[in-house]
Amino acid sequence: MERLNQTSSVSEFILLGLSSRPEDQKPLFILFLIIYLVTITGNLLIILAIRSDPQLHTPMYFFLSFLSFIDICFSTTIVPRMLANFLSEKKTISYAGCLTQMYFTYALGNTDSYLLAAMAYDRYVAICDPFHYVTIMSHRPCVLLVAFSCSLPHFHSLLHILLLNQLTFCDSNVVHHFLCDINPLLKLSCSSIFVNDLTIKTEGLVFWVTPFLCIVFSYVRILVAVLRIPSAAGKRKAFSTCGSHLTVVILFYGSIFYVYLQPLSSYTVQDRVATLVYTVLSSMLNPFIYSLRNKDMKRGLGKLMGGRKS
Repeated sequence: MERLNQTSSVSEFILLGLSSRPEDQKPLFILFLIIYLVTITGNLLIILAIRSDPQLHTPMYFFLSFLSFIDICFSTTIVPRMLANFLSEKKTISYAGCLTQMYFTYALGNTDSYLLAAMAYDRYVAICDPFHYVTIMSHRPCVLLVAFSCSLPHFHSLLHILLLNQLTFCDSNVVHHFLCDINPLLKLSCSSIFVNDLTIKTEGLVFWVTPFLCIVFSYVRILVAVLRIPSAAGKRKAFSTCGSHLTVVILFYGSIFYVYLQPLSSYTVQDRVATLVYTVLSSMLNPFIYSLRNKDMKRGLGKLMGGRKS
């Protein structure tokens, strides 16, 4: 009972956000409102274009449509709270609301990670084993990959939330971040965080690194296969099918590894910026990355917009 009373002594947290200066709040509100609207619109157009164009009914675009949907949910988990805090003086979030935001942030972020691994596997099969591509990447395996990518991250996220809920917060409730993230919350705890830290460095590391290693393995095999292609035109065509996906992977994983593969004590304002990249900016940039360098996607979007105009 005493432990429960100590834990419940912090009923809310204060999210300091990106800036504590009053004159920055309205410009930041406008900036992130634009980012959010662009994110929702861009990813929604990607989904509609894929659904409306039969030529885009392939495994790669099947995964991309789910990635766009997850990006919409991912951004919605984070940005609306940011927008509300920009216009609020208190900038508070309830204890339950904080854990809920963290749960969905990690669940959806990890889903993004596993979907990117599934897309890398799709490119690997398409380039390295094209004669069996239709059989290997049939509808059933694709659905199973998506189901696995969307379900497993929830168990990972739940584990960290349950462990975090065991901690005692009896001192400061000021979170030096724009969202409820595990590292700044662990720094506020006045109880032992040994189990939490160990879980992050073991289970968390394995969970993040596994899909990344799958992506690296796929691209190493793709690189070897492409280098064997005799013509330069053939090599360019093969690489062009992977360029957009590889750009997204570098943007997403680069910022994640920068934030989480360092000691908790060294967590600084630079980590907030890196977190902003993989949580907010990558969701906005993904539609542009996949459409600007992809002729099929450009055609699908053109048909969609042309159909709407007519």
